[in-house]
Amino acid sequence: MQKRSLLYIGNKLSQKGIPVTSIETLGNFLEKEGFCVYKFSDKKNKLFRLVDMLWNTFVYARKVTVVLIDVYSTQNFYFALAVANLCRLLKVPYIPILRGGNLPERLERSWAQSKKLFHGAKMNVAPSPYLLEAFQNKGFQNLTYIPNTIEIINYPFLKRKVYAPKLLWVRAFADIYNPILALEVLEKLIETHPGASLCMVGPDKDGSLQKCKRFAEDNQLPVTFTGKLSKEDWIDLSTDYDIFLNTTNFDNTPVSVIEAMALGLPVITTNVGGIPYLVQNEKEAILVPPNDAHIFYQKIIAIMETPEAINEMTERARKKVERFDWQKVKELWLALLKE
Repeated sequence: MQKRSLLYIGNKLSQKGIPVTSIETLGNFLEKEGFCVYKFSDKKNKLFRLVDMLWNTFVYARKVTVVLIDVYSTQNFYFALAVANLCRLLKVPYIPILRGGNLPERLERSWAQSKKLFHGAKMNVAPSPYLLEAFQNKGFQNLTYIPNTIEIINYPFLKRKVYAPKLLWVRAFADIYNPILALEVLEKLIETHPGASLCMVGPDKDGSLQKCKRFAEDNQLPVTFTGKLSKEDWIDLSTDYDIFLNTTNFDNTPVSVIEAMALGLPVITTNVGGIPYLVQNEKEAILVPPNDAHIFYQKIIAIMETPEAINEMTERARKKVERFDWQKVKELWLALLKE
């Protein structure tokens, strides 16, 4: 394939203590397929990051065939909007990639800006059927579905034989991901299973990590806080744990849940955003309402009492996420980027 140049605009902040995002994972995958990918921005300060994004869009716009833009639903929505406005001014095609789990609400709150951003795009990429449906319902037609992707070879499947339970939580510590709920679940669990424990992996984003540490200390809970780990390190760590918790209040298609399914961990997750579009309840994962520690507790007990059924569930989950392997998903990206 002839080498083509792309500009990718997103939050490239893994070297600043923030979890790796798709600008690095997808960007690196595309580079392996022969694309030259310019990636911005790695500035942690938001104002500097916005300026860096705009400046490099101006500099590289004439050198690339298309601009990829990660679009989130919070303040970073306006970063994407500014970059898209500049792309239209420079007459360079751009492709928004819909990342924010709360983007349907953003469409309602910022409809005028959303129309400019998404209608003006060459194509909008929805990584989940959830966002695909939400945007279709608002009348957008320049849409395509390309799921989030992993390299399945890097995720060895481990069938758990005993559910201790040892709980694993992997996410950035931020209020929207509700990490305190995992601690509330553990607090309830150790009343009946004093050997239970919890490991929480991820960097702090908004002060939630310190709140969780104080809660664990005040309630004398057996919790390990690892901070940010590399992908390889947390995959190695996962072999010591037997249940994965996802406590978020907003989400799209969380890669951490896909990864847990690939590793053979039974997943208990809130049924918010795009997650019910990702998994079938009781078939590939267990879906529960948000903010309910008691129902999480009940489902953990159910896992411990029905190990054979849970092992069947994890095998189905592994087969489901094998569809997200880069070797399969890349064909969708290559077809889009050849147009």
